[in-house]
Amino acid sequence: MNSKFSKLSFLIIIIVSSLIISSCGEQNASADLVLYNGKIVTLNDSDYVAEAIAVKNDTIWKIGTSENIKQLIGKNTEKINLKGKFVIPGFNDAHLHFEGVGQAKMKLELQKATNWNEIILMVLEASEKAKPGEWILGRGWHQEKWDPNPDPNVEGYPIHEQLSRATPYNPVMLTHASGHAVFVNTKAMELAGIDDSTKSPEGGKIVRDADGKATGVFEENAETLITAKLNEYLNSRTPEAIKSDKLKALKLGYEEFHKYGITSVTDAGSTFDDIDFYKSLADSSQLQVRLNTMLYIEDAKELAEKISGYKIYGYGNNFLSVHSIKKYIDGALGSRGALFMADYSDLPGHRGQLVTPISEMEKAADIAIENGFQLCTHAIGDKGNREVLRIYKNAFDKHPDKTDLRWRVEHAQHLSVRDIPKFGEYGVIASMQGIHCTSDAPYVINRLGSYRAEKGAYVWRDLIDSGAIICNGTDAPIESVNTINNFYALVTRRTKDDREFYPQQKMTRLEALRAYTINGAYASFEEDIKGTLEAGKLADIVVLSEDLLECADWRIPNTEIIYTILGGKIVYKTEEK
Repeated sequence: MNSKFSKLSFLIIIIVSSLIISSCGEQNASADLVLYNGKIVTLNDSDYVAEAIAVKNDTIWKIGTSENIKQLIGKNTEKINLKGKFVIPGFNDAHLHFEGVGQAKMKLELQKATNWNEIILMVLEASEKAKPGEWILGRGWHQEKWDPNPDPNVEGYPIHEQLSRATPYNPVMLTHASGHAVFVNTKAMELAGIDDSTKSPEGGKIVRDADGKATGVFEENAETLITAKLNEYLNSRTPEAIKSDKLKALKLGYEEFHKYGITSVTDAGSTFDDIDFYKSLADSSQLQVRLNTMLYIEDAKELAEKISGYKIYGYGNNFLSVHSIKKYIDGALGSRGALFMADYSDLPGHRGQLVTPISEMEKAADIAIENGFQLCTHAIGDKGNREVLRIYKNAFDKHPDKTDLRWRVEHAQHLSVRDIPKFGEYGVIASMQGIHCTSDAPYVINRLGSYRAEKGAYVWRDLIDSGAIICNGTDAPIESVNTINNFYALVTRRTKDDREFYPQQKMTRLEALRAYTINGAYASFEEDIKGTLEAGKLADIVVLSEDLLECADWRIPNTEIIYTILGGKIVYKTEEK
């Protein structure tokens, strides 16, 4: 009896083991996710176009024909029939402000206002809901985009009196669309201790009327006179409230990123504390977009002391990288802070602001190259760009043993013809934003005149033809993170009123896709793991309703994101119409 039982038990064990082995074998031989029947533009070196992709875990397993890839479908495989849809690598926004995208949605969204009176009404409504002493914050206004112009105005800016009368009990700070100027009311100036005798700081300007009275506008480094007091107010909150607001802002940002097919971003400036916070999020799988962030530390001593402990590549399963430093050499065109070699055409005698002393810029270059960090410098005006290129070249020449540095100029918007070839010659990446071109176009000629606008403004074609690499972003929240509008700007240079802004500088469709994917990965030293659709790379994928390589120009703005896939997981899906 015992012998028969033992034989029976042995047979059962053999059968069960075979079933388990068979099941495991099927699981190992099948994909977690398969997309098939599509036009899959891999953007690899051969520009291979496939029909299907198989994903295993967070990685692209195989890519090829629908017939071949469908053989990898198992009973637990998630399947997407693309029905001919267009597929590319996830968009990589190579320059934005990570927390700022969500923070902007927690403030008054002033880009919606078409004139100054509408902004006053928006602030008045907010003040009626606010407690006395509570700061009212907004972002997105741009004086060049209002109709009619404010009256009275100074240098095109409104004057604060009307706003101050409407909000006597609350300090108000409204940030310019560029981020390089703020507009405040009397209450905010009083809290900051600003009066008619307050001097403009170096690299900044308190805009005043003909009588020397502050208008309420603070440009470039003068912003800090206000933001220092605002930060006191914000830092007085409990740690729990501060963390809660940060998490809320990030959640709102993730929703925007996924909605527009963005799987990777480069943040244009974080503190050491910010990075510690992001590491904690990565540890608990709470980062929902791949984040490459630049260190923005104004104190050179602090930067030099701590930098070696903050070099990070692919932390948290490739969700966090830190290996670059952010600096500013000038301001923005909209606030007339961009640094030029000749006067602004609409403000004679003014050439912009040098917001960081050259000696400090050179010190940052030394720290970066000695610690193996990439340097990323905000430069918009032609003189700002020339100075940055000179500083970079000097650093490269002092360290000929240092190669593959991939230092970047952030924006590179307005260049001297002489300096265009230097990007390719020096190996400097031009980190540019397509949407800035068509957004700024209505006032560029007023600021610079037609010659400088034609020869040096957003010269993508000239840079590419001279051998430079351009990576593309939005600078959000300065502009929307809308990837489709940004792509449309790159390939058409058409403004909202359907005029072309020097169309000879357009990118081709393929160049624009590369600028928005693999070039961004290259600019963050991550081209080996993302930026193209190839076996072994991260399964960051976006499915679109239109073929961005073939569709008519007018169809591009109507393109929808059908799926955003991050690490093999669907994080956004829209219903097809």
